[in-house]
Amino acid sequence: MSLVRLPLARSGPRRRASGEHDRFARHVLIRVRDESGTSGWGEIPGADDSDWDALVADFAPALVGHCWQRPTEASEAWRPLGPRPAVAAALDTACWDLWSRQRDTPLAHALGGVRTAVTTGVTLGRQSSVEALVREVNRQVGAGCKRVRLEVGPGWDVEAVRAVQATYPFLVLQVDGGGRYTESPEDLAALHALDDYGLLAIEQPFAASDLSAHARLARDLRTPLALDDSVDSLERLDEAIRMEAAKVLNLRIGRLGGLTPARRAHDRAVDAGWRMWCGSEGESGVGRAAIVALASLPGAALPCEMPRAGERLPRDLVVPPVRSHDGIAAVPLTQSGLGHEVDERAVNALTVRSVSLGALG
Repeated sequence: MSLVRLPLARSGPRRRASGEHDRFARHVLIRVRDESGTSGWGEIPGADDSDWDALVADFAPALVGHCWQRPTEASEAWRPLGPRPAVAAALDTACWDLWSRQRDTPLAHALGGVRTAVTTGVTLGRQSSVEALVREVNRQVGAGCKRVRLEVGPGWDVEAVRAVQATYPFLVLQVDGGGRYTESPEDLAALHALDDYGLLAIEQPFAASDLSAHARLARDLRTPLALDDSVDSLERLDEAIRMEAAKVLNLRIGRLGGLTPARRAHDRAVDAGWRMWCGSEGESGVGRAAIVALASLPGAALPCEMPRAGERLPRDLVVPPVRSHDGIAAVPLTQSGLGHEVDERAVNALTVRSVSLGALG
C-alpha cells in the first residue's frame, strides 16, 4: 500500500495554487499479491487520513486473512468493518485485477464486457462567463469529445445551455445539478425550462437524500433524470427504481464500493430499463483503467467520463497511459487484468508513505 502525492490536474498555464494542499492530491495505490508474485492493483483517489488509517489498520489485514476463490467473495473480508466505500472499492478492484491476471484474461471480459472501445465525454464546471464556456466547449469538440456534461446550478443553467446548444446544436449535452436545487418555484421553473433543450439527462438536481423530490420532477419532465450521489448502495438503487426517481445512472466504482457492487448495480439498472455511464472521481491511470473495463458492460452505453482536453494531467502511473483519442477510449483486450502495467518507478518516486503486509494465499 502506497500513499502517493500527485500534482492536481490543471486546465491552463495561469492557474496558481494558494498553498501546498491546493497543488497536490493524495492517492492510495493498493497492490494485492499472491504467493506466486502475481499482482492486482486498486486506487483510492483523493484519499484522506481516515481512509489510509482504515485501510492499514482494518481493511487490508482482514483481506490478507481471508480465503477467496472469486473476487465476488473478497468483500466478505471487510463487510463486518462497516461502510468505507472508497477503501472497499480499491481493494475490490485490486482483487478483480489479480484474479484476471491469474487467468490471463482481460478485466473487461472477466466483468462481462462486450465492447472493444467506449465513447467518452467530459465535464465542464462553471466558467467566468457564458462566452468562456462556449470557448471551452469548442476546445473539447475540437478534440473529438462525444458528450459534454455541464455543471449547473441556480443562476448558471438555462443561459449556459442555450448558448452551448446554439453554437453546437448536434452536440450530446447533459447537465449535472449536483444537488444544488430545491423545489422552490424559481428552481423548478429553471429545471422545467431545461426540459426544452433535448438534453441527454438532468443529473442529481436535488439533495442526495431526497428521492421523493426526484420522483416528483421525473413525472413532470420529458428529459430523463439521472442519479449520482443518491445511489451509494444496491439497496438505494432498488429504492430509486421502485420510486421511479430516475431513468439514468452515473455508475461510479468508488461510490458503490467496488467493481463487484458496480457490476450488480449495472445488472439491476438494465433490468429496470435504465441507461447509464461510468463516472470518474479524479482517478489516476489505475482507476481510469478500471472505469474503462466497467464501461465495456452492455448496459453502460452512454459516454464514460475521461479527463478533458487541455488539462495538464500529472504523470500517469500506468503504461500505456489511459487516454481518450477523438472521443474514443480503447478497451485493452490483448493484455490481462487492467490491461495497463503500473509504472512502479513513478509510484516509488511519488510515494510519501508505504506499508506492506503479507502475501495472499
